[in-house]
Amino acid sequence: MTTAETVAGVLPELADVPSGELRVAVLGVGMMGADHVARLHSRISGARVVAVSDAFVEKAEQVAADVPGCRVIADPLAAIGDPEVDAVLIATPGQFHEGQVLACIGRGIPVLCEKPLTMDAASSLALVRAEDSYAARTGRRLVQVGFMRRFDPEYAQLRTLIVSGDIGEPLVVHCAHRNAAVPPHFTSEMMITDSVVHEVDVARFLLDEEIAAVTVLRPRPSRHAVAGQSDPLLVVFEMASGRIVDVECFVSTGVAYEVRTEVVAEDGSATIGLDLGLVLQTGGSPRASRSTGLAPDFRERFGRAYDIEVQRWVDAARRCTIDGPGVWDGYAASAVCTAGVAALRSGQRTEVGLAQR
Repeated sequence: MTTAETVAGVLPELADVPSGELRVAVLGVGMMGADHVARLHSRISGARVVAVSDAFVEKAEQVAADVPGCRVIADPLAAIGDPEVDAVLIATPGQFHEGQVLACIGRGIPVLCEKPLTMDAASSLALVRAEDSYAARTGRRLVQVGFMRRFDPEYAQLRTLIVSGDIGEPLVVHCAHRNAAVPPHFTSEMMITDSVVHEVDVARFLLDEEIAAVTVLRPRPSRHAVAGQSDPLLVVFEMASGRIVDVECFVSTGVAYEVRTEVVAEDGSATIGLDLGLVLQTGGSPRASRSTGLAPDFRERFGRAYDIEVQRWVDAARRCTIDGPGVWDGYAASAVCTAGVAALRSGQRTEVGLAQR
């Protein structure tokens, strides 16, 4: 019996999500999960955190103590099955996501799952099929994946510009993803699966097409790189239409957190991530707002994006739908990262094997 069958057999489906205040359980209260608890409690309307779950019970109790009426439920599956929980936000380590998302689908409640959807393409595809089956029966989608950059005002503005056609057809996209430092356990493979994964979704979001192949180049490593690892990396995506996206991933710069994206099109170019707003150049002078300096970490750089993402998720969940990247987007990102890790190890161009939708 599969995990999906086991879960579906144990947890009853909910007919609907209450139209009132959404009661949310947050699974995993490490840095990201605790941040989401604080966000839901203090900045998001229409929802309240009623339960938290974490392997470190003391940490869960500390987080719950700051939210009136919030309970600690040690077993995450018990939290998903609790009758006083209407929706779930998953911020646990990636290896637990498959079973937790399947439990949410089995019970028929909305879930916002932080990336990665799962740790590999095969298990992500299993979630696609599980939700497809649920949607065929109910007409509803439940799973939203936490690619928050889609909600960042600069990325949204860049996407709108591309769709407008004002700069012509995009041809090349240049991306940079830089961290000041990473923990000693951070590997070159994790640079693909934990960092470049965001650029995977950015490429698909901005260009509205799939990634067909990945090549990974290893420049001379920085002396600040984690011992034995290649840092920086240059990752090249070949899009289905023939467009090219290149990503410089450098996670030990010692400077700050920097994420930049430039779209080069037939009739102009546009850049975001310079702390200038969107910079547009179409033959005249570049247009931009004033610089405010680099962010120290991702929470500050994308704090507003997270707020918008979670608010829109809550609003959509109360309407029994999702409003953002779904389970297919999570699967596509996993498939590209699987190909990316293979390309990193082999040094060869690697095609992305996507299943039929």
